[in-house]
Amino acid sequence: MQDDSRLQGTRRPGGRTARTRAAVFEAAMAELAENGYAGTRIEAVATRAGVALSTVYRRWGNLDGLIQDLVDEITVELPIPDTGTLEGDLTEVARIIVGLHRHPVHRPWLDALIMTAVRDPASRHTLTETIRVRIKRAATVVDRAVERAEIPAGTCADEAVRMLAAPFYYRIYISGEPIEEDLPERTAARVLAAIRAGTVRSGG
Repeated sequence: MQDDSRLQGTRRPGGRTARTRAAVFEAAMAELAENGYAGTRIEAVATRAGVALSTVYRRWGNLDGLIQDLVDEITVELPIPDTGTLEGDLTEVARIIVGLHRHPVHRPWLDALIMTAVRDPASRHTLTETIRVRIKRAATVVDRAVERAEIPAGTCADEAVRMLAAPFYYRIYISGEPIEEDLPERTAARVLAAIRAGTVRSGG
């Protein structure tokens, strides 16, 4: 099982600002874990972090801004897998998806964002942009496999990542089926088989 602590990203060292940011992030994670997204208050985060409420408002504006920054950090700073094979890389990306959805910050944030995106254009834009950035980042593993001639040229890297992620989001948000421990491996193998069959092509 993946250690979820790796999903917390790396802290930017040096200076009072970095220490404040780290303290607020840790406090926000603790509040979210204890109270959920709906029950988390920015005042409680500031108190727990030992910083002035005005400092939090000045830097992040509101709770949504703070949580978005935290989610960006735990997502964007994740390393791109490089196992030496596309199947290994896809498996690691799938495990990261599972880890993020078990994370005390990421899961309640995404749950709330998806609920509000149905009716709020701003939330929809945030969700769409978040997904776009994550797909592009994960697609690096597919592009690398094309470069080393492991898979056919012309493979659509973005579509391969969508295919990889889809079974997990379907189970989490639609069917409620459990995510078995070997689902990352099984899903990666299926996506790789489709790629090698030439069915995941750009411009198709």
